[in-house]
Amino acid sequence: MEVPYFGNNPFAVVSILVAPAILTSASSVLCLGTANRLARVVDRTHIVSTQLASLASDAETTATFRRQLEELQVRWSLVLRALICFYMSIGSFAAAALISLVGSSFTTPNLRLVFNCLAILGLLSAIVGVGSLMVGCSIMVRETRLAIRNLTEEVELAGLPAEVP
Repeated sequence: MEVPYFGNNPFAVVSILVAPAILTSASSVLCLGTANRLARVVDRTHIVSTQLASLASDAETTATFRRQLEELQVRWSLVLRALICFYMSIGSFAAAALISLVGSSFTTPNLRLVFNCLAILGLLSAIVGVGSLMVGCSIMVRETRLAIRNLTEEVELAGLPAEVP
């Protein structure tokens, strides 16, 4: 297996670092948005809990609020798992960038084994990062569906016609 020599092409090292940097930035933005969603779910949980505690013995409304609390519990669990995935992707992409940078210094013929090991390690780290990013995004799609279902139920509870896209 022929290992490319990066010494003649300074752009090769830069391109190896750019992809993980861009993906790290994207993961960071997803972390910020997901953390915001977690805060909103927590706020909504407090509101529903307060409404449930202040209700009279209206069984139907009490059951609706209890169901909403159960769905909010599922939602915050999903958001937390997605946030963990996004943090893992940030760490993986940062590790891939660092490993690639270090590995690029081992391009001499007598250090090919070290170079190959670091290349494989960097690739595995990037794969973990992309996988975590994909899993986190799929979890957020599921959470969004639950949020829309909850909003539809609230609109119907208010007596308005709910239109789900």
